[in-house]
Amino acid sequence: MHTVFHFAFKVKDIESTILFYQDILGCSLGRQTDSWVDFNFFGHQLSAHVSNAIADLDYCGKVENLKVPIPHFGCVLEEDEFKKIQEKLENNGITFLVKPQTRYKGKKGEQQTMFVLDYSNNALEFKSFKSNAAIFE
Repeated sequence: MHTVFHFAFKVKDIESTILFYQDILGCSLGRQTDSWVDFNFFGHQLSAHVSNAIADLDYCGKVENLKVPIPHFGCVLEEDEFKKIQEKLENNGITFLVKPQTRYKGKKGEQQTMFVLDYSNNALEFKSFKSNAAIFE
């Protein structure tokens, strides 16, 4: 068995959260109450908790001269899954903060990447490495 990552984060409401994570991304729904909901996020457990105090994003991250939002979370996907998620986002009118692109082209760590916001203004990054061996190098 591999280790499953758990991440709890703030959202504005349950309805729009289910719409984004289940209906658009295709994550299966787990347990839920009136104040939180769990999802199977590509084999990992996300717990979305309703809050009235969602912090603003800070674009302090700098990767290859591109400012990225902090905090953000996401998933490293195989190339075909990355393309499927890209299509789902595009087909549902989701605006890309960072449009799908290749970073570190021809270098160690070459990867496809894209950033979006969910309906509660949480930043997500999806990646696909040319070589998974480079993920931690």
